[in-house]
Amino acid sequence: MSTQNALLTILVEKINNDTLVLPTLPAIALKVRKSADDPNINLNGMAEVVGQDPSLSARMIKISNSAYLGRTVKVTSTTQAVTRIGLNQVKNIATALAMEQLFVSKNAIVKKYMARMWTDTIEIVANAMAAAQTFQQSTGKKDLSLDTITLSALVANIGALPVLTEAERHDSVFANPTFLDVAIEKLSGRIGGSIMREWQFNDVFIQCAEHWRNLEFSEAGITYIDFVRIGAALANQADNGDEILTQAMEKGIFKELDEYHTPEFAEMRDNAKAIFA
Repeated sequence: MSTQNALLTILVEKINNDTLVLPTLPAIALKVRKSADDPNINLNGMAEVVGQDPSLSARMIKISNSAYLGRTVKVTSTTQAVTRIGLNQVKNIATALAMEQLFVSKNAIVKKYMARMWTDTIEIVANAMAAAQTFQQSTGKKDLSLDTITLSALVANIGALPVLTEAERHDSVFANPTFLDVAIEKLSGRIGGSIMREWQFNDVFIQCAEHWRNLEFSEAGITYIDFVRIGAALANQADNGDEILTQAMEKGIFKELDEYHTPEFAEMRDNAKAIFA
């Protein structure tokens, strides 16, 4: 049995036996999410939680002042940032900003792969966010929240992390990037769904992580997974990109593909990408 097939067999067995080591959500994200679910939490209390992590606090201030939120008056404190972003949105945004901590490794080769994966993920996120903003502007519909779209797109590739971690034990696998791509394509959805359940995320995130690659999975109406798919297609991170865009057009998410090739769309995409810079 080749090293590649052996790895695939190991991964499948660990998934089936529920013994695959899954990544854990960064501690600060856990604290923020737990606090956000507390019915007694207020803006000052949330600001205190966010302020426990200087890096997250600084990035929350940055996003509150970003072109993405379209504000010209600058804020300078965590409390002001939390107030501007909103208590309901802080939960997902703080989680999104903490996600980068997962895409790291002490192994030089794995580190390189994870860095590339994070970059690719941000491309998906930025395009998904811009597509959602374009949809909102053209239709006036704001049923779907941008912060949920952001986090949904960020977890799109989360299932690949355990694949890379397991592959780290088989150095020769990295000599064949094509195999890794195939392993990720075959298994990351199933693993991603397991991670979302382990983190106790709701069905929106489970479905996006588990099914965005599978176009046979579809729900009536326009949903979060549609924008994750559009983001992946526009970022050239989906093998079935043309089919994704065709389905999105049929759902009425956009009328002409040219909507995604305007200076306005590029600006929204770049503003979204800057959040994670």
